[in-house]
Formats: sequence, C-alpha cells, structure tokens
Amino acid sequence: MTPMDTDQAMQTCRALSSSQEAKLVDYLDEKFLQLMRGYKKRSEATTHLPTLHHYLDAARQILSLVLQIPPIDPSTSLRTAFLLRLTSDALSSIVGYQADPETLPEALDWLDDLDQAWLAVLQAQVWDPETGAGVDLHIDAADASKGMKSSPLSQTERTRLRSLLVGSSASLEEWLETRQDREEDEDVEGMLERLGLRADFDDLFSRTLDYLGGLGGIVIDSV
Repeated sequence: MTPMDTDQAMQTCRALSSSQEAKLVDYLDEKFLQLMRGYKKRSEATTHLPTLHHYLDAARQILSLVLQIPPIDPSTSLRTAFLLRLTSDALSSIVGYQADPETLPEALDWLDDLDQAWLAVLQAQVWDPETGAGVDLHIDAADASKGMKSSPLSQTERTRLRSLLVGSSASLEEWLETRQDREEDEDVEGMLERLGLRADFDDLFSRTLDYLGGLGGIVIDSV
C-alpha cells in the first residue's frame, strides 16, 4: 500500500443493501473461519496455512475485501467490526509462527498495511484498491438530505483498537526474541538494526495511534 494522499479527489459511494450486506457477512464469516482453522492446524500436514507467508497472504485478501465495504451507514459499523476482528486475529496469530529472516520483512509490511487501513477507516475514507490509499468520501446534498452519513468509531471501538495495537508491543518483541538467526548475545534492538528493520518496527501503528491521540509507534528501550 502507498502512503495516504490528502490531495486526492473525493469519491461518492453507496451503502450496501440489506441483501448485499447479509451475503457479505456470510462470506467474510466463512473466510475468517478458514483463516482460524488454518492457523490452528498450522503444524499439521493438511493445513493450507503452514507458514506465516501463507497466513499473511490469506489475511491480506480479507483485509482487501473489508476495506471495500463503503463507509456509509449502516455499512460503516460493519467495516469497523470486521477490521477489528481481523486485527485481533492477526496480531495473536502472527506470533504463533516461527520468526524467520524471510518472513519478518513481509510481516512488518503487512502490519504497516494494517496501519494505513485503520487510518483510512478512522477518517471515514473510501478505499481505492488501485492506488492502495484512502480517498475522502463525498455525500452529495440529495443523499445527505435523506440522512445518509458516515458515523465515526465509538469511544468503545477506539479504546479497543488502541488497546489491541499497544498491547501487541510486548508479544511482538517476545516473538522476535525467538528468531533462530540472532547472533550470540544480540538483543532484539541490535538484531533489528543489523537487518535494517529497526525504523519499520519502531513506526508500527504510528499513524493510527497518533490519530487516536497516542504517542504512536512501538519503541524498544535500549538496554
């Protein structure tokens, strides 16, 4: 995904119909179920998600679909609910895989995509899959007169989101400590510096946390 461009043109969209929403909910529920089953069976020969690469690829497909839900009520809350669900599942599942040299950059890139996705949702933007960026939503006067709007996240949703992101700090650091390619007596900070990934790790979720009023970023204290 590319950085958000605040100068992009606005985009008009419509809320999902009741039947469209019902079909989408059923489809996404099944995708989430497949994702969880694959993760739980990750060490078995029959799993379709044996590695973190496979898991991230499946999670990315769900993320892309969730972002296509239009931020127009009543669809707005659906997009938020599914993105919270994906965030919770992914942050707890990523650390269940082996932290190897090949997939660490991919994991950090996926988490950065998630950060950009949340910023778009928090700003009630329409997601443009071609540019990988949020576009400001435009509700014309006729639709606005019918009561069409995009409701912001509730305080409960914002609190849960911030808790999920901040709480992932310790688990991600512990996960990195399991890397088998760490040099003798090398701490996580030193390893990230050596791999050129320190800045990427420190900046995780910085956009979202800054928007929510937090300090932003996951910073490892120097030892």
